[in-house]
Amino acid sequence: MSVRGKLFLTYWRENGTLAATRLVGRKARNALRGRRVFNELPPGSPGGRPATVGELASWSFPAVRPLPTFAVPASTRPRISIVTDSIGSSSLFGGVGTALLLAAHLANRMGAVLRIVTRTEPPSPQNVSLILDAYGVRLDHETQFTFIPPQADPASGLDVVPGELFITTSWWSTAATLPSVPHDSIIYLLQEDERMFYPFGEERLRCDEVLNNRSIRFVLNTRMLFEHMVASGLDHFKTQAQWFEPAFPATLFHARKREPGGKRRLFFYARPKNPRNLFGPGLALIERAIDEGVLDLDRWDIFLVGNGIPNLSFGDGYVPKRCEGLDWKAYAELVGTIDLALSLMYTPHPSYPPFDLAASGAVVVTNRFGIKQDLSAYSQNIICSDLDSDSLLASMRAGIALAEDEEARRRNYQANGLGKSWAEAFDRVLHSLTSGH
Repeated sequence: MSVRGKLFLTYWRENGTLAATRLVGRKARNALRGRRVFNELPPGSPGGRPATVGELASWSFPAVRPLPTFAVPASTRPRISIVTDSIGSSSLFGGVGTALLLAAHLANRMGAVLRIVTRTEPPSPQNVSLILDAYGVRLDHETQFTFIPPQADPASGLDVVPGELFITTSWWSTAATLPSVPHDSIIYLLQEDERMFYPFGEERLRCDEVLNNRSIRFVLNTRMLFEHMVASGLDHFKTQAQWFEPAFPATLFHARKREPGGKRRLFFYARPKNPRNLFGPGLALIERAIDEGVLDLDRWDIFLVGNGIPNLSFGDGYVPKRCEGLDWKAYAELVGTIDLALSLMYTPHPSYPPFDLAASGAVVVTNRFGIKQDLSAYSQNIICSDLDSDSLLASMRAGIALAEDEEARRRNYQANGLGKSWAEAFDRVLHSLTSGH
């Protein structure tokens, strides 16, 4: 392929079909007028034409390019659209699964059709069924699926009916939806202080601008996160935000029977590509626990559960079991066999794994951060630690002792404060969201 052909393909991929069509039209008109047809270099590069400020912003943050939409007449049923990056197999745990459950319950409450709008890869109907079936949720009406990537041709945009509600799942999906629909139709499901994903810079500023929006509604995962956001200066959350506590149905999360006489199991939430999960400090803690005799590998097996996990060894060559790509039910089966878990999250949200594991009978060591100081109201089998090495080791020692004390561990498990019904968990939020509809 010629250099010009490659340049055109690059421009097409980065800017979409409509922009590429306009480029070809402009070049054709220039050719008819006897002008130079193609630059040899792309816009913004030395020797190429200057890029516009709008082009630079679009290239820097493609995920926030506005959703292309067009209005259509009202249908016989209302509709709820969830806007998210992906519902691929690697995206289903935690936040995306919760978003699907919230949208499904809201759709049933309103007698609405549910539409899944994805931005980074085409949606998989099978994955939606996998989540809803796992939790015993059945939609009363049809589900629609639409793929609108950031480079989508505006001519093939998203149809919007009057009164449609949009559940967004991140600051960037919210930013992409804001220019395209009435602001009071947007419900931003917030499951972390997303400002903490970034260093102080432009991405953090853009995130903060969305969080400071006074014209949309927010739904927060846990009261703890809600209180943190208000304390951080977002006073409008007091009137514009609702919160819920997540649920862990016993049909999915429960202790599994194991063969007697086997080793106990340690679970480490291992996500090296997610800095907030503190992969390195977690490995260092396990290594120290082994070296100092706190964790006896003759009695314990180690499971690294997550993604992007390198092939590694502990101690004198012990190779842990790596668990990646688990589907929802396989993950629940595994956590039901765990005795002790180490799950770190360097943000104020508790995160899901400590709750998944405590709901399944395990003891969990996690870390404190800001407002997150004590999670015993959820389960007395969750131990919160400061993040210095000595405190973590002491917490690991306490966690091992509790995991091996079958009676105390069982007593704590039976007294868990974790909810078991998503219908009950969402009830207050759904009532608020549907008032006036």
